Amino acid sequence: MIAEQSVSAALASVIDPELRRPITELGMVDAITVEPGGVVQVRVLLTIQGCPLRETITADVERAVGALDGVSAVQVQLGVMNQEQRDALKELLRGSAGQRSNPFNAEDSLTRVYAVASGKGGVGKSSVTVNLATAMAAEGLRVGIVDADVYGFSVPALMGITQAPTRVDEMILPPVAHGVKVISIGMFVKTNQPVAWRGPMLHRALEQFLTDVYFGDLDALFLDLPPGTGDIAISVAQLLPRSELLVVTTPQSAAADVAERAGAMAAQTGQRVAGVVENMSWLELPDGERLELFGAGGGRTLAERLTHTLGASIPLLGSVPMDVALRKGGDTGLPLVLSDSQSPAAEELRSIARSLARRPRGLDGKKLPVSLR
Repeated sequence: MIAEQSVSAALASVIDPELRRPITELGMVDAITVEPGGVVQVRVLLTIQGCPLRETITADVERAVGALDGVSAVQVQLGVMNQEQRDALKELLRGSAGQRSNPFNAEDSLTRVYAVASGKGGVGKSSVTVNLATAMAAEGLRVGIVDADVYGFSVPALMGITQAPTRVDEMILPPVAHGVKVISIGMFVKTNQPVAWRGPMLHRALEQFLTDVYFGDLDALFLDLPPGTGDIAISVAQLLPRSELLVVTTPQSAAADVAERAGAMAAQTGQRVAGVVENMSWLELPDGERLELFGAGGGRTLAERLTHTLGASIPLLGSVPMDVALRKGGDTGLPLVLSDSQSPAAEELRSIARSLARRPRGLDGKKLPVSLR
């Protein structure tokens, strides 16, 4: 006989594709029946009717249970959680009756929040964002991306995401691609429809991304900001005051001049600058020679200027060479660090990601719930 406990233990290895936690822990396993002859029936409760990943969950359950000795067949029956069960799920995930809050602004949050900024468009800020996030996820870290560039959203395409987020009442479950949880306004508009919003609506959209979207406990959260120092940059400083800026520039002095303004904004908002990333640093020719299309030294110059302006040491985290594979990866939705991991650009991006990941999620400067009696 197949023990029900053995089936339950096997189901604990089935991870919900969106919540990234075992379905047994989430209360999704409603019933297990073991029949004579090794037939096992499992009833699984989906969070919503028409769950887009129902086939994935079904296949994972069949695979996990079917691997047990003595199982001849696995029959998966799908149901849907009722309101009481959804409320219990939200309380499990968010605590305190599933109340809405910005978890990244909580005193006990250990998530490193990196706001990827640039002075001007076209420097490859979004490509740098998705590759750094994907490289961290490949190292086993829990990573999320908020595509905060509401007017020029591009992260879903760069990550190959076509799936819409799942809604559990007011809670939004972000799609997961390459191990990274992603949310973008591009997931809520039809085709390539433009977004024409004024400042207050931009602030509200970003606030909803941080409060209504369930990311879970993350090691790092990246925000892909629009270029410049406009409404979104100000909103990030207000909603995520402990976020750190990653300033992306190209080597040319004009780009570095403009990028300096984006980094220097930290002096007004009280944020820190984690470092500078120089993108499109050079193009390696077939004979091994480096062709510096946009000049040289802009990233190092920018880091030195920000060090002087902010009165803190701002490092040049890395210089990423131009690579055709980077463009191809963006077109196909497969970041360069995965599609061509041995290329010089991919190696530099992974090096930058490792340097950011090595920074510990510490409690320095955080308030602890300790009282003296």
